[in-house]
Amino acid sequence: MMKRLSMIVLGLILMQHLTAQVISNGYPISQVPFTAVKVTPGTFWGERIRAAREVTIPLAFSKCETTHRYENFNMAAYTLQHPGHEGLKNPKWDVSKFMGFSFDDTDVYKTIEGASYVLQTYPDAKLKQYIDSVLDIVAAAQEPDGYLYTARTINPEHPHHWSGKNRWEVEEVLSHELYNLGHMVDAACAHYQATGSDKFLNIAKRYADCVVREVGPNPGQACVTPGHQIAEMALARLYVLTGEKKYLDEAKFLLDYRGKTKTKNIYSQSDKPAIDLTEAWGHAVRAGYMYAGMADVAALTGDSAYIKAIDTIYDNIVSKKYYITGGVGARHEGEAFGADYELPNLTSYNETCAAISMVYLFHRMFLLHGDAKYIDCMERTLYNGVISGMSVDGGRFFYPNPLSSDGKYKFNADGTVERQPWFGCACCPSNLCRFIPSFPGYMYAVKDRNLFVNLFAGNTATIQVAGKDVVLEQTTQYPWDGDITVTIQKNQAKQFALMVRIPEWVTNRPVPSHLYSFSDDVLGSYSVKVNGQPVNGALENGYLAIDRKWKKGDVVTIHFDMPVRTVKAHPAVRDDRGRIAVERGPLVYCAEGVDNERFSIFNFLMPAQPRFRTAERTINGTRDVTFTVTAVEVDGEALDTDKQGHAHVRPAVLTMIPYYAWNHRGPGDMEVWMPQSIGALGNY
Repeated sequence: MMKRLSMIVLGLILMQHLTAQVISNGYPISQVPFTAVKVTPGTFWGERIRAAREVTIPLAFSKCETTHRYENFNMAAYTLQHPGHEGLKNPKWDVSKFMGFSFDDTDVYKTIEGASYVLQTYPDAKLKQYIDSVLDIVAAAQEPDGYLYTARTINPEHPHHWSGKNRWEVEEVLSHELYNLGHMVDAACAHYQATGSDKFLNIAKRYADCVVREVGPNPGQACVTPGHQIAEMALARLYVLTGEKKYLDEAKFLLDYRGKTKTKNIYSQSDKPAIDLTEAWGHAVRAGYMYAGMADVAALTGDSAYIKAIDTIYDNIVSKKYYITGGVGARHEGEAFGADYELPNLTSYNETCAAISMVYLFHRMFLLHGDAKYIDCMERTLYNGVISGMSVDGGRFFYPNPLSSDGKYKFNADGTVERQPWFGCACCPSNLCRFIPSFPGYMYAVKDRNLFVNLFAGNTATIQVAGKDVVLEQTTQYPWDGDITVTIQKNQAKQFALMVRIPEWVTNRPVPSHLYSFSDDVLGSYSVKVNGQPVNGALENGYLAIDRKWKKGDVVTIHFDMPVRTVKAHPAVRDDRGRIAVERGPLVYCAEGVDNERFSIFNFLMPAQPRFRTAERTINGTRDVTFTVTAVEVDGEALDTDKQGHAHVRPAVLTMIPYYAWNHRGPGDMEVWMPQSIGALGNY
């Protein structure tokens, strides 16, 4: 009894220590954590979180059971308990035969992370108990010194063929040992924040401590950097949570030595030191995770060289390598960024994980610089490049996200042309598991007495402003209309500035660069009122500041015009010449064959100044705002012309839907960039 009591006391002391050691993340602006924001059920994002909770996360856990993920941990635990057992000689213990990838462990971690975010919004004793049971399986596979990597532990003499004979030996190429660490740490931090339990955190810390001891620049250490980045920002997060500087030092080492070790490969951004990078190249997910890690380390250490580097890289992405949908990664080969202005549509890759990595980067850029343009980019990526990767019911997924489809080009790696219930390489579905429920943590931010309203979605939030509680309630049907109401439910901070983001798509431009611009004659505007009285003033870095002594019951009403707008790309984007894209609010739209069966969507022309008629409809059980436009159909697949060289055309009414909603009704034709000239037809 006394022993049990002592353990309880020690646990409480540890929790108090961790709480006391929570320190600033180093950024000038502080993110309001996901634990402070409750998204309203039934709203746009409330429905996506519900789908993740009811469908995606249970599906992911079930896949961990049926695809050997849990069994990998069980087998590793058995080997630890029975070193050198006879089974190791049996072909059934040949790791490469049953483990698809050396990073399969991360699917378990990412699913726990997503479930932890969900627990914060929807407390669920059975789910919490299930997570605890999974953590028992994970903990049993951890080696005595903290190393936790089942691809080696299961059969140390014959590990997974990507793993190498010794620890860290091929980390810079294929082993993903540090990638596994990164996802484990991220998940453990989220689990601790959501539940207060240190069960997972202790497992992750032991592996992190093992890495700190064994990976570094000193004699006897393995001087390697991650082949697949993510450990950098995860270790920075662990430092912020625990206050133990060794984790920050390790994160900085992993960045400082990039490009200085034996491996130099543009694919993994290891061809040169991180501070010398000036543009985005190589594997897009690796790159995005590394850039986010650079921002974290820069903020926590004050290293201005990293800030300069990511400022330059950000500009390169948004000016030359960024899709209108907010995705990145033009090339299937290497899942990689292409050259400047290389933005093909039919063959675009745009991995879902890469879009998620851009959200991480854009959000950190905002925390560094306080400019709304970064949130504008983040919003574009969220509403298009990210949520397109998961069906609205939460049960089918995209790995790549092309901007055109002829129903034949097999954009999925498994040779399919439609959403899939899972993938053998499950990084995208499991990444969506963890990301969608984390959405509440991106809505608000605070700096001194400034409270930033960054994203618009129904929610209630309790936010610390100058150490005092402020409770806000936001009600809106955004993104279907541009009306938002923010009500002050409680205010202990008295006077503060409510910083309302005014998206640039309302009045100015679709993205903060020359890459895309509006091509129509439509003018948008906005209005903001407090208790019915108009608020005027110049914008500060994209925000309208409302600085006043707030009272309970004060109401801020925000209105954004949401006309349908047309967009053109920079002339250097070859595939988009003579074409326009269409968007409304933060949503990009597309034409899909299933809605336009009377003619081919590849065989029509948009008018010079199209006029749109909006409507509402249900696609796959969810409400969507769609619209129609009168275009012209061009006769003949070969685009036959008469003797005067004029194409034969006739009017055609084209229906368009939100891009994220395409491919819910089976594979078929789809187009985002639609031609306005004969020369643009068939230019793929």
